This record gives sequence, C-alpha cells and structure tokens, in this order.
Amino acid sequence: MPWCVLIKKELLLPTLGGVFLAETLSVIIQRVYFKYTRKKYGEGRRVFKRPPCITHFEMLGWPEPKIVTRFYIVAILMMIVSLATFKVR
Repeated sequence: MPWCVLIKKELLLPTLGGVFLAETLSVIIQRVYFKYTRKKYGEGRRVFKRPPCITHFEMLGWPEPKIVTRFYIVAILMMIVSLATFKVR
C-alpha cells in the first residue's frame, strides 16, 4: 500500500483496507460511546456485544469460518473497487 502515497492516490487507502478500517472503527466507536454513556448516565452502555466486530458476530451465533469468508469477500470487492477507480496518468 505504500505505492498509494508514492503515486499520490491516498484516497485509495480506505478502500483497500476497508475491513481493517471497519475493525478499528468498531473498537473506537465502542470505546467512545461507553465512556460517553458512563459519564452521562453513570453506567456504560455498549453499541456492540464485544469489539472488534468479528467477535460481535461470533457472539451473535455466526460460525467463525462464515465470518472470515464474508470478510474475505468484502476485502476482494473493496480491492476491485479501488482498482476500478485507479487511473494512470
């Protein structure tokens, strides 16, 4: 992915790393919301059962191979989208 910076296409980075970005954002959202509700209501509330979102799906009852397969599919689709938007000058 360093080639995105070298060719000045930094906006491709979120699409290439979409799954990793979603995992990171789920942890950040959970933490910020928990701290906010603890301060406001006296007890922390949660958005997800457990961050990161892959363990949230496991706690919902999805089998791990199914989750990993779907994450692979999403990652491949994000890669295709980023390659489709990539234009060489």
